[in-house]
Amino acid sequence: MIGKLKGIVDSTGEDWVVIDVGGVGYHVTCSRRTLSTLPARGGPLTLSIETKMSDEAIRLIGFSTDDEREWFRLLLGVQGVGTRVALGVLGALTPADLARAIALDDKKAVSAAPGVGPKVAARIVAELKDKTPAGTGLAAVLNGAGGDVASASEPMRDAVSALVNLGYPQAQAAGAVSSAARRLDEDASAEALIRQGLKELAR
Repeated sequence: MIGKLKGIVDSTGEDWVVIDVGGVGYHVTCSRRTLSTLPARGGPLTLSIETKMSDEAIRLIGFSTDDEREWFRLLLGVQGVGTRVALGVLGALTPADLARAIALDDKKAVSAAPGVGPKVAARIVAELKDKTPAGTGLAAVLNGAGGDVASASEPMRDAVSALVNLGYPQAQAAGAVSSAARRLDEDASAEALIRQGLKELAR
């Protein structure tokens, strides 16, 4: 099983890249978002790899981060979601955006991905509601970046804690506070974030 490839960009296509690793070219299928981050031909490149094996072929799927690969694995566990749909979702949404959409039951955001209809979007949100990759810290939902909860602001951490104490799952509470913070002033108090967060959860 190949878990990572480090080499240089040999060539690219609509949904793939060939990585030259010591003179051997590996054909790797990627999401639109991952392809948009690639360097020019001849540039250095490292991708996390998911190896898909079948009777006909061995297929390599590449991701710019381990977090994106973990979300891909989770998406494949949803009924009706195959490689194409999973890559479509990850091409349209960052891992943090996907986590927020699932936490806030935002099926519309998920259905905006190519190849994802309302029914599949509903299944993704429902089946992944309490499943986030092990590497996804709370700050990824709160701030749209990796890291642990310590990197989120104190009012946001307090607001999430309050919503959790009210019985909401942490991922759902974090998503609500994240949306609340975007609607309010950046210096909003925990109390204001809690009030707006409850409104987000009631939508």
